[in-house]
Amino acid sequence: MSGGALCRDCGRTGGAGPRCRACGSPRLVVHPERDDLAIAHVDCDAFYAAIEKRDDPALRDRPVIVGGGRRGVVATACYIARTCGVHSAMPMFRALEACPDAVVVRPDMEKYARVGREVRAMMRALTPLVEPVSIDEAFLDLSGTARLHGASPAATLAHFARRVESDLGITVSIGLAPNKFLAKIASDLEKPRGFSVIGRAEAQDFLRSRPVGILPGIGQAAAAKLKDLGVVRVGDLPRADPGRLQAALGRDAGRLLALARGEDRRRVEPVREAKSVSGETTFAQDLRDLASLRPILWRLCETVARRLKRGEVAAASVTLKLKDAGFRLRTRTRSGLPPTQLAERLFRPAEALLAQACDGTAYRLIGVAAGDLCPAVHADRGDLADSAVLREASRAAAVDALRERFGEAAVQRGLSFAPGAKRP
Repeated sequence: MSGGALCRDCGRTGGAGPRCRACGSPRLVVHPERDDLAIAHVDCDAFYAAIEKRDDPALRDRPVIVGGGRRGVVATACYIARTCGVHSAMPMFRALEACPDAVVVRPDMEKYARVGREVRAMMRALTPLVEPVSIDEAFLDLSGTARLHGASPAATLAHFARRVESDLGITVSIGLAPNKFLAKIASDLEKPRGFSVIGRAEAQDFLRSRPVGILPGIGQAAAAKLKDLGVVRVGDLPRADPGRLQAALGRDAGRLLALARGEDRRRVEPVREAKSVSGETTFAQDLRDLASLRPILWRLCETVARRLKRGEVAAASVTLKLKDAGFRLRTRTRSGLPPTQLAERLFRPAEALLAQACDGTAYRLIGVAAGDLCPAVHADRGDLADSAVLREASRAAAVDALRERFGEAAVQRGLSFAPGAKRP
């Protein structure tokens, strides 16, 4: 049980009431399970825009949009701009129609990555169990840290939030819960500068009335299938016909039913330093021609590019892996590439290597590995000899934003389809 109200502004604990008895702040954390929970999700508030406002005080009370030109998209918007209806992945011309007074700032990814590393270092001072999700968010497991910090995980996180605000000039929102799924949901409840707790006791009641799309892995296609089964809210899932649910969701059915009960067994996994980032697939039938292998190679390059971005690293080499029908392995590497996180920049050298390998041999497996890893800040910077990379990076960022909002199938390159395949 928690011992009274925890003040997020002064850190004092005790008493009850609408305001802290020590400093008068209304920003209190009160929950019966507060001091028994240790899994947190930390999310920086409007990260890019917050950094720009920090660095230019004249922007503090202005609506700020970080993104490309009029033909680009919104990378992020401050909360003032969001009240006008501006959101990430919105076309810039529509954002400016909704908020004509907005100040548009071009992204400075190197600066954002630097601040992201500073936030990450502060997280790792709390616990070694930090699992980055993106440049501005991460899961933390503070189990067993109470003796080290002399405070409960909740109090430690509240102190961390104050330090981020005072030392780095940006704010974070925190979700505290018994597992990663609930912690992620909690961190979104009270933005900005939020601190929300979802305990074990209320998890199912809390989730029951929420839209089913709140469950990770439920995109537009899955939501449409579930709607046909009468599943619109999370509470509808356990009542659905098990056979039809299994047919609609396949192996995901069991996982989603567990999440609907507020159960999530995933651990917070700290990221280990990798020597390469890879993806591979085995075919149902052996393939031998470039036309059939090329779309699969492209999709693998997209997968690897996503993993590079998630890991905040870039690659300067590409390795093609092929296994023939006799299980003999072939690998070919192209090194010395400009550091990249772009699927297109991985695909070009890999495609050339694949074309050389398509000599009539039947293959049962293809894989791509991105190696010679370096920090993401060095990726896709371009120069006078290669100005196209900035356009490619901008295009890829727009596609990533659309997919994050509408699902992986929302945007597809033509070369991801096999010859003669029907487009969705």
